[in-house]
Amino acid sequence: MTELILHHYPESPFAEKVRLVLGHKKLAWKSVHIPAVMPKPDVVALTGGYRKTPLLQVGADVYCDTALIADVLEHVQPEPALYPAHLKGVARVFAQWADSTLFWASMTYSIQPRSMAQVFSSGEAGQAFAADRKAMRTNMTHLRLGDATSAYRSYLRRLAHMADEHDFLFGSEACVADFAAYHPLWFTRTRTPAVADILQPTPSLLEWMERVSSVGHGRFEPLDAADAVEVARRADPEPAGRNLLVDSAFQDDHGIPLGSRVTVSAESFGPEATEGELIAATRTHYSLRREDPRAGTVHVHFPRVGYVLRKAETA
Repeated sequence: MTELILHHYPESPFAEKVRLVLGHKKLAWKSVHIPAVMPKPDVVALTGGYRKTPLLQVGADVYCDTALIADVLEHVQPEPALYPAHLKGVARVFAQWADSTLFWASMTYSIQPRSMAQVFSSGEAGQAFAADRKAMRTNMTHLRLGDATSAYRSYLRRLAHMADEHDFLFGSEACVADFAAYHPLWFTRTRTPAVADILQPTPSLLEWMERVSSVGHGRFEPLDAADAVEVARRADPEPAGRNLLVDSAFQDDHGIPLGSRVTVSAESFGPEATEGELIAATRTHYSLRREDPRAGTVHVHFPRVGYVLRKAETA
């Protein structure tokens, strides 16, 4: 298998989720640091438009969204399992909640006036970040600080009830639910300590966080972003059905045949679309073939849930 290349930046909560999954699987990987805000020319060279963090690159195949990346890493290294057989459904549903509802309550609470100086190096950096994320919040309702604080407190208590019972949220071993729930709390605790007092009333949750953190990030080496793009240019993408996504049967819910020119974009956060030739539409994912002057021929993969498939507009 071609080496795993993670495109991320250290402060990204979702990147922390994947870094821990890599540690859980005891995998080796290459670390490419990318900007937190646009422009991201090396990212766009690989994805054609998608710009959220992180990305997983394997040769000329690019996997978007941590839900899909987790599936890929489960296929690469099945043990220890992210989706234990008796928890497959509940773990996935819980992770989806944690990556959305819990995440946005946490971020709104954490990035507030009391913590701004800890998150951003300057007022200008904070303004640039705020403008960048505002542009990404298409069709989203932005929580007010008071509402987010109330919700976050409730969610922390509920997670603490789970942590009271087991070493990890669903038992004695970590699974995808732990990594999905951990990363928003990690941001509060490590990036915004000025407001991390919200975690103190739940000591069992703090103990659980220590256990998750001890998983580590696996073995990694730095790689320059331009070199990662060159890796893609020199590689051939894997044919649909033979890449690191296990399902391949065509599932047509849109009346769009394979071979069509299409776009794929996120339903809400991060509306930038990727355009290409539809080469796979399975029960779990979409795959597009696209050409880039720098990266060459690449296959870009998205999860089906949370993403919108459309026919590309013709001139």
